[in-house]
Amino acid sequence: MPAQVSVILPVHDAEPWLDECLRSVWQQDFEGSIELSVFNDASKDKSMTIIEKWKVKLEDSGILVVIGGHSSPAPRGVGYSKNQAVAQSSGPYLCFLDSDDVMMPQRVRLQYEAAVRHPASIIGCQVRREPPSSTGRYTRWINQLAADQLLTQAFTSHGPTVIMPTWFCSRAWFSHVGPFDEGGQGVPEDLLFFYDHLRKGGGVVRVDQSLLVYRYHPSAATHSVLETTIWSHRVRFLEERALPHWATFTIWNAGRQGRRLYRSLTPGARAKVVAFCDVDEKKIKKGFYCYEDSKERPRPRVPIVHFRAARPPFVICVKLDLTGGAFEDNLQSLNLLEGRDFLHFS
Repeated sequence: MPAQVSVILPVHDAEPWLDECLRSVWQQDFEGSIELSVFNDASKDKSMTIIEKWKVKLEDSGILVVIGGHSSPAPRGVGYSKNQAVAQSSGPYLCFLDSDDVMMPQRVRLQYEAAVRHPASIIGCQVRREPPSSTGRYTRWINQLAADQLLTQAFTSHGPTVIMPTWFCSRAWFSHVGPFDEGGQGVPEDLLFFYDHLRKGGGVVRVDQSLLVYRYHPSAATHSVLETTIWSHRVRFLEERALPHWATFTIWNAGRQGRRLYRSLTPGARAKVVAFCDVDEKKIKKGFYCYEDSKERPRPRVPIVHFRAARPPFVICVKLDLTGGAFEDNLQSLNLLEGRDFLHFS
């Protein structure tokens, strides 16, 4: 029977987690046909032994297993591995899975139902973090974004508003947007794909159930991407997708993050900044921010005002969930509409 869903599983030295990961594929309650497409990216541990052991059990249960890979001295990277796993698979729907994560039994079923209803969307889900105490703010953000914020908060430092290990989409849509960037270590291939997805008018949908155990550990591939690399991509995406709609805007935060954003903008976008706003009386009393490294003469002097004296739209460079609710209360008091009147960047 042809597969309806291909589970896409790139593997590189995943021995500590692979048994639990593959067991979660075997335990899916989806009544349609599933294919597991594994691509081994030059693993040097016992990953392949575990995969071969599970291949028998999975195929006995009706799940076709396709295995590819290479044994070069060095791995080619997550983007390459995912592309290869997609290319060797056959299902019209793709369910992405990281080798250190664990799916709940209903994941494929519920995300397949959502993907059929939303053929041009990436479908995500809520997650349970393991260990539970790791990345508390990030996990809350993943799980609590409102439906409209899945688009409006695409500019923040958190990255894609539905995280890559939860992605599910049609093969046709993946082919329209993709493939993943294959630059290897240090390339945020998921963020770049997500931005291309949004550029092409793709939607973002989250199944509001926890369908994945999302593991945090020091050797995760995500730690190889430099913050400065991600920052550069985010600024360019902000300039491309949001700032053209605004004649002028205010940067909310006259501190380090707000000034960094201002300096990172192209001259044309920088010229649209009419003010910084803040609540810090010392910054406000200073009256302005002077960009000392500017090649313009005279150097730009951007006013610093209290947030109540500032005019929207705002690019907000204040990290959420860090001020005991004070920032959120201030923002809410202005009765603004997210997306139209402000965007979160931090």
